[in-house]
Amino acid sequence: MTSAAAGRGQMHVESRDPYTTQIRYESTRIHAAAVYCSDGRVGEHFDEFLQTGLGLPRYDRVSLPGGPACLAGHPQATLEEKGVVDELRFLVEVHKLRRVILIAHQSCAFYTTRLDLKEPRLELMQKADLVRAAAYVHRVTGLDRIEAYFARLVEDRIRFEPVDV
Repeated sequence: MTSAAAGRGQMHVESRDPYTTQIRYESTRIHAAAVYCSDGRVGEHFDEFLQTGLGLPRYDRVSLPGGPACLAGHPQATLEEKGVVDELRFLVEVHKLRRVILIAHQSCAFYTTRLDLKEPRLELMQKADLVRAAAYVHRVTGLDRIEAYFARLVEDRIRFEPVDV
């Protein structure tokens, strides 16, 4: 068992052993998806915000390094862009999405490493990318309900700040 898992009272199960969740399966779709970074340090924060803060249990997830950055026209993310657009179109058609939430987070490694950006330009670029990504999602899906948030570390918590798109 990892120390993080032990601290939260989680049980370690060998990878070959079956595991049954404590949460009951709910088949009702909520017709919303979130596009966000795959950074594991903020995954639980994203879940809490989306499920509790926005009231979106069981939202569809599109998670990859940089999240919505791949929808902002960066040449370094052309391959990812095609995949995410395909996934969003699929979710609109099959899961009947009506709402998409885009989330960028402070000090994202996609921006600092792939795009070689530093503060203060980093956050400005991320917020501008959320605007570009929202316009692109609207263009390729036809959806009007697209929201964006910037996740900022404040002491030992994450604060989700709305970004006008």
